[in-house]
Amino acid sequence: MVVRTRWWLGTLLVVALGCTGELSSTGGTPSGRDTGPTERVDAGDPGEDASAPRIDAGTDDADAGEPATDAGSEGEDAGSPPPLDAGTDAWMPPPPEDAGMPDHCADGPLDAPLPDCRPTPPPSTGDIREDCVRRINQFRRECQCLPPLERWVEGESCADEHAEYDADGAGAHGGFRDRICSPGGSAQNECPGWGSETQVISGCLQAMWDEGPGEPFSEHGHYINMSSSRYSRVACGFHTTAAGRVWAVQNFR
Repeated sequence: MVVRTRWWLGTLLVVALGCTGELSSTGGTPSGRDTGPTERVDAGDPGEDASAPRIDAGTDDADAGEPATDAGSEGEDAGSPPPLDAGTDAWMPPPPEDAGMPDHCADGPLDAPLPDCRPTPPPSTGDIREDCVRRINQFRRECQCLPPLERWVEGESCADEHAEYDADGAGAHGGFRDRICSPGGSAQNECPGWGSETQVISGCLQAMWDEGPGEPFSEHGHYINMSSSRYSRVACGFHTTAAGRVWAVQNFR
């Protein structure tokens, strides 16, 4: 059967990719290449439509059933606070988020997320990486009564490298798959080619959570990584291209 399409047909691209060694990306791959180690869906090139953010489809383990390992030592601190100027106050992290559970969580974690759970993003802390972690924990807490993930500061520098490497042509999860830096985590979600960092927090992470539980992994990988009890930490990385497109990764460990 031959389906003819018009050359001017606009696209709304959504790509999801989850990986432990799982990769998951919300945005899509810039070149249409395979964006992860196992199953996934490639929704196209983020550069084709500057207004249409996408998600990549999510992949399972990077090593055909074995979790991916970091390429180097975990001891290096890639995300420590900046050095202090002489005479300035010490750097202080944003205040901790409210860890209290909603009333519907009185009986503990839920087996499945609440349907149509779309909480309003928390106010920005002024630190986009902290905002990213808080948003993920908001979904975990308010939508499924799950405990929060710790912000993985040591993994943020590598997460930034992943985002830049992927945006520069490797495609979603290219840096994770090629193990270009360490510590890189055991699973990854990605938002390729979004319009702004704010859209990543409000839109991409919501789209990932909305995948919900189920099979195959390629259709639910983002949610699986976000809600998994296998991970206790997450590092968020960002890169903005010369064209103003934002690539964002979330590395879980």
